[in-house]
Order: sequence, then C-alpha cells, then structure tokens
Amino acid sequence: MQLRHESQLTSEEYVKQRAWERASLERCPMHPGGGCGFTRHGSYARVVPPGMFVARWYCAKGHVTFSLLPDCLASRLSSTLAAVEEVASAVEERTTSIEDVAATLRPDVEVQGALRWVRKRVVAVALALKVLKGLRPDVLGSVEPTLGEVRVALGVVEVLPAVRASAGAQLTAMPPYVGLGARHRGGKRGQRKLQQGAGADTS
Repeated sequence: MQLRHESQLTSEEYVKQRAWERASLERCPMHPGGGCGFTRHGSYARVVPPGMFVARWYCAKGHVTFSLLPDCLASRLSSTLAAVEEVASAVEERTTSIEDVAATLRPDVEVQGALRWVRKRVVAVALALKVLKGLRPDVLGSVEPTLGEVRVALGVVEVLPAVRASAGAQLTAMPPYVGLGARHRGGKRGQRKLQQGAGADTS
C-alpha cells in the first residue's frame, strides 16, 4: 500500500539527499495501537530517476507492506510527476497534431505505441485537474481545467504535486498517477475507454 511522503524536494534532490533514509512511519496504519509486528522493511528501487529508492514498512499481522511515496514521484508508474506533467503540457500547448507530439516525445517506438503512452498521461492529468477544481472551488471555480490556467491561478510551477498536497484523505481514493488509489484493472477495454477520453486527435 502506498502512502504519501510529504516532501517539497525534486526527484533529483530526493536522490542526492537520500531522503528515503529519513522517511518515518511511526505506527502501523492498520493497527495504530501496535502489537502487529510493525517494522521497517528496507526500501525498494525505482527505475526512474536513477538512484531513487522508496522507504517501506511491514505489518506482520496484516501481511501488508506500506511504502512512503514522495510527492515528486508518480504512483503506479516508474516516472516523476514532473515528467507526467511535461507530457500533458506538450499536448496542451501543441501547434501540430497529437501524433506529431507523440512521435517527438517517444521517437523510440512506433507512433501508435507513442500515442498510447501519451494518452495515458494526458487522461491522468485531466482527472487530476478535475479533482483539484473540486477541492479548490474558491480559487479554481471559474478557471478552465488546463495546466496553464491552473498554474497561473495557484501561482505554482508544477500543478500535479499541488493536487496531491490538496487531496488530503481523498488521496487514497484518487486514481494514479497523482492519487494513491488502486491500479486501474479494466483490461484492454478499460484502456480503450481511457484513450478515447483524451479527445479527438485534432491539429
């Protein structure tokens, strides 16, 4: 189970400072009264960025591991929130077709594969912006749910960490890559539905 490690460090700073070693989870989320054999369970490596580790704990009674995911990392995806936001920004600000954007961002794969890769991130960001608008109607009530407008309204450089910071108890109910909810299990049919949600591929 993933839990939020509140941190304002960038992924590079998190790696350089080995911040996972200072991450702390004082009690078991399942058994706050103790007696469950709750103990630190080392850490696990993330592929991106290189050198990144995530601290982990284990509840012996519940047979469950808990990891503290820093705000700079995407959940259920080996990437950073900043990288996910960069992809969505490229699509939002594009002056050509989404196919051209996908080919530029992922020249290492075929166009259809690149489109799937891009659309997954675009849909995740769209969901995150919708949630954030609901959480902050005082600031975003009249703002279009785009990265550009939300950045200006909130006065932030990166929007996705702001969504995670604003979610509070709802964070575990939100879908990845911002939220810490369960991984989507819709299979191919669900994937097609998400891809369609990204909108038409207009120029």
